[in-house]
Amino acid sequence: MKKRTAELRRTTRETDVKVKLCLDGNGESRISTGLPFLDHMLVLLAKHSRIDLVIAARGDLEVDAHHTAEDVGLTLGDALNKALGDRKGIARYGWSYVPMDDALGRAVVDLGGRPYLVCKFAHRGKRIEKFDLGLIPEFLRALSVQGRMNLHVAQLYGVDAHHAYESVFKALAKALGMACARDGRNDVPSSKGLI
Repeated sequence: MKKRTAELRRTTRETDVKVKLCLDGNGESRISTGLPFLDHMLVLLAKHSRIDLVIAARGDLEVDAHHTAEDVGLTLGDALNKALGDRKGIARYGWSYVPMDDALGRAVVDLGGRPYLVCKFAHRGKRIEKFDLGLIPEFLRALSVQGRMNLHVAQLYGVDAHHAYESVFKALAKALGMACARDGRNDVPSSKGLI
């Protein structure tokens, strides 16, 4: 069976982002965004979804990390959408709860073509080292819009910020892997016949 892959590049005056992915991979990754905490979260996303992922991004980090985080999300979403094609034969839905020590994260995904994000974070911390945690919802919004997915993520609880956000990314990875999986049928998973 042919592997579902995509390779895209997004270049603006603020960023240059390259993404290569394979939905039918082993979770291997090479990630370099200039934002170490985001890199760590994306390695987890690849590993636990079993999506092979290469991301190389350069951005105007001297101005702000916002452009880089958002454009990585946009480009990754575009690549995911391209690799899914007409979305024939996919499970479409995925969900997962993942604990990480003191924290519990939940993610629910619908690859039904309509972008929507619900993002609830219990942890009220603002930063992990130099990384602005407010960029995580921006990344997820961009991913859901360009990936044409309904995405509901929740950090149900967690004292340690790192654990709280890691539990969410691992849950997202598991849910996304489940939703992208081939389900053995060769039809579009929608009563409309089109996604």
